[in-house]
Amino acid sequence: MIVYHLSTECYPVAKVGGLADVVGSLPKYQNKIEGVEAKVVMPWYNKAFFYDHEFDIVFDGFIHQGSNMLQVQVMKEKADILGFELYMVKIPGLLDRDNPYGYQDESFQFLAFQHGVLHWLSAMQIRPDILHCHDYHTGLVPFMIENCPEFSFLKGVKTIGTIHNGEYQGMMSWNMAHYMPSFDAWKWGLLDWNGFINPLASMIKCSDAFTTVSEGYLEELYIAFRGLESLVRQEFGKAYGIINGIDAEVWNPETDPMLDFNFNIKNAVKQKKKNKEKLCKEYGLRPDLPLFAFIGRFATEKGADLLPEMVWRSIKQSYGALNIMILGSGNTYIENKLKEYNYTYSNFALDLGYKEHLSHKIYASADFLLMPSRVEPCGLNQMYSMRYGTVPVVRYTGGLRDTVEDVSTGGAGLNFTYPGVDDIIHAINRGIGLYNQKDVMENLIRANMQFDFAWEKSAEKYIDLYNK
Repeated sequence: MIVYHLSTECYPVAKVGGLADVVGSLPKYQNKIEGVEAKVVMPWYNKAFFYDHEFDIVFDGFIHQGSNMLQVQVMKEKADILGFELYMVKIPGLLDRDNPYGYQDESFQFLAFQHGVLHWLSAMQIRPDILHCHDYHTGLVPFMIENCPEFSFLKGVKTIGTIHNGEYQGMMSWNMAHYMPSFDAWKWGLLDWNGFINPLASMIKCSDAFTTVSEGYLEELYIAFRGLESLVRQEFGKAYGIINGIDAEVWNPETDPMLDFNFNIKNAVKQKKKNKEKLCKEYGLRPDLPLFAFIGRFATEKGADLLPEMVWRSIKQSYGALNIMILGSGNTYIENKLKEYNYTYSNFALDLGYKEHLSHKIYASADFLLMPSRVEPCGLNQMYSMRYGTVPVVRYTGGLRDTVEDVSTGGAGLNFTYPGVDDIIHAINRGIGLYNQKDVMENLIRANMQFDFAWEKSAEKYIDLYNK
């Protein structure tokens, strides 16, 4: 079975969020299953990965996007160093930029990517068994292969769509249809949702099956899906929730090269303490206090707008009985407020930006990881933290409720219900209480490290779905 994963992100090539981690891991684990050959196709970016590795140009052609003729180059990484074949699509002027997102012509970018990929496969007579499309950026592929004569060679190829985050749907005006490959006009309804071209809606309509990245998130989409609730209910027969996994080879505290002190379940308590002491020394925090950490984008869906008030209230109300460390970026107002508190409170440390090395160190050092998410389709941070013996403090939503059970019912995490500062601080106070019970805390460290979130089980579920 030959599977092509189409995505705008793939770790370690280009990462913005969890999509990159999934696409960088799932194909590798699928390739360990007998009879499966999984590959990844993504846009070309001006990133270090490309320049640090050797690539071959395997295709060079042209497509028309409206009246524009665009060159399409497909480059393959020669050594398959990621555990799968990696292809990058370069289109000068559209797919040759520094970052995956943030450009005003994103609709043109993603249309060109999808068109370019299907043109390459058709021209080279490459017919996969499965085209696995990730998020709305590749959501028009299922429609195109069935309804665009240019891709008649691919007609009938099975398509799977995965919704990593339904908050983003890629809606664009119908004027953009002029830039799509020509299609059977009477099929316009397969693209339309409420008067706009909606790639995510089209993916749900046209794919042979679609998945969400947890069962809990699928249940939530039936009642809250930014206007697509009726559609997902209508198509429920081909909907599946499959929880993401983590790459246990990358996220392994015993071998992780990014840690100052490696550890396993036997010496975790001692070695985590060493990591924490070193991190606290670097950031001016007290290592004898419980360390609560937040890692992620400063986005409302992540509950990041609650962070500034959470910082000052938790420090004030606990009389300074805790440390808080935040790593992230993405909203100027939030960044500025946190900078202010970084100067005000000695118990608070802030590091802005995306820093993979530091995130690993924080997972290995922190006592608790905060995830006050309003929306969390799956969540990987809680899995990383548990793998490193850190107790997740999470809002009970989406994939978080699928993976983190509260200590009060025999689990190894702390849950709260409402995405508000009062509930977060209540959970933090519970955490402080646990921290002061040494035996309980040490047992939680060991219990969390025993959870198995590796990709093998989820990879098998995807293969079962492909076969079905």
